[in-house]
Amino acid sequence: MLWVARFKELPLALRVLFLASFVNRAGMFVFPLLAVYLVRGKDLSPGEAGLLISIGSTGLLVGSLLSGPLCDLRGRRTALLSALILNAAGYLGLALLDGAPWTYAALLFVALVGMGMFSPASNTLVADLTTPEQRPFAYTISYVGNNLGMGVGPLLGGVAAAYSYHVMFAGNILAGLLCAAMITLWVPRDRRTKNPEDVNPLKKKGGSGPLGHHHVLLLVLVSFFYVVPLIGLEYALPLAVTTVLHDSAGLVGAVYTINSVVVVSLGLLMEKHMRGYGTKTLLMVAGLLWTLGLCVIVFGFSLPALLLSTVVWTLGEIIVSVVVPTYVADHVDERRVGSFMALNGFVLGLARLVVPVGLGVLWSADGYRPVFVTLLLAPLIGMAGFALLRIRPSAALKTGADPQSEAAPANTP
Repeated sequence: MLWVARFKELPLALRVLFLASFVNRAGMFVFPLLAVYLVRGKDLSPGEAGLLISIGSTGLLVGSLLSGPLCDLRGRRTALLSALILNAAGYLGLALLDGAPWTYAALLFVALVGMGMFSPASNTLVADLTTPEQRPFAYTISYVGNNLGMGVGPLLGGVAAAYSYHVMFAGNILAGLLCAAMITLWVPRDRRTKNPEDVNPLKKKGGSGPLGHHHVLLLVLVSFFYVVPLIGLEYALPLAVTTVLHDSAGLVGAVYTINSVVVVSLGLLMEKHMRGYGTKTLLMVAGLLWTLGLCVIVFGFSLPALLLSTVVWTLGEIIVSVVVPTYVADHVDERRVGSFMALNGFVLGLARLVVPVGLGVLWSADGYRPVFVTLLLAPLIGMAGFALLRIRPSAALKTGADPQSEAAPANTP
């Protein structure tokens, strides 16, 4: 298979990183079942558990913010190892300590700081060790592996929790420590070029500050409107299935199964067909897929519509997950790649913090329809924003490719 040959061409450190990321995701037993553990294992009320999880989840934002400076100052490998150790330490405390409720929030905060640090550091290392031509494929492999791990993790976690919560925590911690060992053995310390322009001439001199990378900054910020429906559907779909359609909660799992199957089965095929298209073109196609998927829900609300919608919007999700980190890696000075990858992670963490709260208020006041209409508007706003941005050509494109939508004047800062 062609993708196997391309995978073997990647540096050994990246192949180990992708395997470690899969193991780490598959070993995330605790987070999906955390509310159940706090209510049944720690005798908290559902309201108390929800509040503590919300407070602790701010660790995802803090971890994203810390990842960039740590990557840039201490190195990518150090950031990855710190992320795994913090996550393991926080969950170890949750498993063993029996204290006041605020201690659970503090320990969860520590664990989620680690979780928030890992993905930006991983994306930064991919940027370091790939050529521009390899990056879309490498980010696709990373995304597919993470989704495959997330599909396996909750299943294994549920089995472990049914036996013992201590087994659930132990599995999560051991998976993280195994990943740390793999990274320590096979991922080298940072290897950087003395002159980034020798690797990628699209990275201009004098552009190391955030204003010099304003086109990257704006692209990452506008991508927030493509993240909103993803996080919003995580909140709204389970409620819609159980309280509006009055179907079994077990059908909620079908949505996530379809999402994972589409990512794993079509991710690499889509990456192949994405080659040769400019960043703006791909982002507009992603927005169109998100819009079409949400239109299916808004105008044909039913269980079949929800399942069909998942197939469509997942294709848009795949494109964005590859295009945004690739654009950052192609256009940001390597001294600042970690900070911009962290910003990309922060956008996701911010959406996880504010979107469920906002949609919850809207649902309580006006019902489910305004919620899905709001989610439909988000990618439309994102498409408008990307249409207005001056997006530079991808490093993997030949000179002159997609000149209408991608080219920017040579003197654009």
